[in-house]
Amino acid sequence: MEPLRVGLIGYGGAGRGIHARLLRETGDEVVAVVTRSRADAVREDWPAARVVPDVDALLARPEDLDLVVVASPTGDHVAHVRATLEAGVPVLVDKPLATTERDAQALVRLAQERDGRLTVFQNRRWDPEQLTLRALLDAGELGRVHRFERRWERFRPEPQHRWKEQDPDAGGLLLDLGAHLVDSAVQLFGPVRRVHAELRALTTPAVDDVFLALEHAPDADGHVVLSHLQAGGLVGAPGPRTRVLGDRGAYLVTSFEGEPTPFAALDDAQDHARRTEEPEHEGWLVRGAERTPVPRAPGGHADVYRAVRRWLREDGPVPVDPQDAVRTARVLDAARRAADEGTTVVLA
Repeated sequence: MEPLRVGLIGYGGAGRGIHARLLRETGDEVVAVVTRSRADAVREDWPAARVVPDVDALLARPEDLDLVVVASPTGDHVAHVRATLEAGVPVLVDKPLATTERDAQALVRLAQERDGRLTVFQNRRWDPEQLTLRALLDAGELGRVHRFERRWERFRPEPQHRWKEQDPDAGGLLLDLGAHLVDSAVQLFGPVRRVHAELRALTTPAVDDVFLALEHAPDADGHVVLSHLQAGGLVGAPGPRTRVLGDRGAYLVTSFEGEPTPFAALDDAQDHARRTEEPEHEGWLVRGAERTPVPRAPGGHADVYRAVRRWLREDGPVPVDPQDAVRTARVLDAARRAADEGTTVVLA
């Protein structure tokens, strides 16, 4: 397929550090970038790209663009997505789609009016642990699951000075990592009907300590899965990244993206004993004292852009249904309310 001609809004940690890197991996081309302070970085990475000062300038030539990627600060997503859709250009927006369910739903309605060309960068659906867990669930290795736990914990006692940590309106870790955590839980175990939350700001003005307890809607047999999701920046002893409990066993992932945990010794011992010709493992299938390494499922974040290309070039399925982002926003709205009121919020 012909490479995509991509316009990037923002060239910071997300725009340059994630999206530009993945686009280079998939062979797509960044042809224009909105940035006021990182023009030199753009010219270094993409010498032929136009550098423009604002979104209006980017969209003045919509015929030059196959896709716009919105990698701007969270509070700007609504305005930037709206402008791109109104210009008639398909858009991929970094999560969260918006800071509230109401704004997220308004963008989805606009996208529907504009031929549905909107998707959301929920790249963590393509994490090896998520793909491996999905394969285990599909194979029935865990039996009937009753609890899903996922943690995104780090030890950063010194305040972080990124806008995500400094701007309370941006939602802190609740909207940053929480959007990934909730999306993962819903993707695996379905809609949420009850939400309890504990949210605190310990080292920064924005929320940096998150605990969510979600009760998923029952299945056809009345069985309910509970999800416990945590994100924190002041965790000296991070817990296991993922633990999924079923009536036939458990799935355990000890660490994530190189972040150390007290449980990582399990992986260290396995990596030391593994022969080079054996596949890499992604977590453990655990049944009491029995522990078996699980082969890593194929796939990765670059597959997001491969799916985007199929979506745009071959009329393939939308990589992430933006309505999923509305459902996630609804859960996150409920989490804020539950934490403020000290209650459990029931979603109809």
